[in-house]
Amino acid sequence: MSDNELGTFLRTWREAVTPAEAGLPAGSRRRTPGLRRAELATLAGVSVEYLTRLEQGRDRNPSAQVLGSLADALNLSLTDRMLLRRLTKEASGDALVCAAAPTLSRAARPTVRAVLDRLEPTPALVINWIGDVLAHTAGYERLVGPLGLLDDERPNLLRYLFTDDRARGAYRDWDRVADDLVARLRHGVPLRDPHLAELADELTVTAGAEFTDRFADLTVAPRRTGSQHIEHPEAGSVRLLQETLALPDEGQRLVIHLPADDATAAALDRLNGRRPGALRAVAMGETG
Repeated sequence: MSDNELGTFLRTWREAVTPAEAGLPAGSRRRTPGLRRAELATLAGVSVEYLTRLEQGRDRNPSAQVLGSLADALNLSLTDRMLLRRLTKEASGDALVCAAAPTLSRAARPTVRAVLDRLEPTPALVINWIGDVLAHTAGYERLVGPLGLLDDERPNLLRYLFTDDRARGAYRDWDRVADDLVARLRHGVPLRDPHLAELADELTVTAGAEFTDRFADLTVAPRRTGSQHIEHPEAGSVRLLQETLALPDEGQRLVIHLPADDATAAALDRLNGRRPGALRAVAMGETG
């Protein structure tokens, strides 16, 4: 096994991507069909010297921003982005979350779960400060299960939204949902929190500019209430209003989705096998 797998990965991909695939003119004098170092460096916004050090294994600790830019320039798939991130962590021996880090909640306490039980069949969930789904109603599972949101062993709203292709097909207002989720992540967590740093670095590599541009924008503030328009494979077009309640002791949030119109209320009733009218639509003026 090579002791420079990161450099080999970058060089192999650079030589595999054609200028046309990168949006560059092919030119007439090329010894290989791939990109020159200078071309990839320009596309990624790094120096040729730095890219050379990475490929040669003389620098083994690139930042997440550099990795994200290189992944974007090479048009890597999600699988290859994840491999790039893993190779970098192995090369640097980096461990982002230190022992002194604040405890990140991984479960909802029993009384909060009891509240979720009382909310059935309303789609509702409990998340921690980085968007991990800790608990949810059966109504929420019926709503988002067919979308793939709960497929991971530890589902995370941001990871799903930015790295699962199904999310863009599901959310008609994907850009607005992404803006709000990143704003909550950016404004609701201390910048030096290592759990935030770990997730942000991961998404910088796996999602690229779609995430990093939003994460760098401090002007977007999160909203307490919001709306979502979902194209559901079973229920059709669903319009939801969202209310978020803070559970400050645990650093958790209770997120409740309510039908925004009568058609959505009826669709959710059908998903839950309930009689029509079990859920009542909330008029926009009632959200405050």
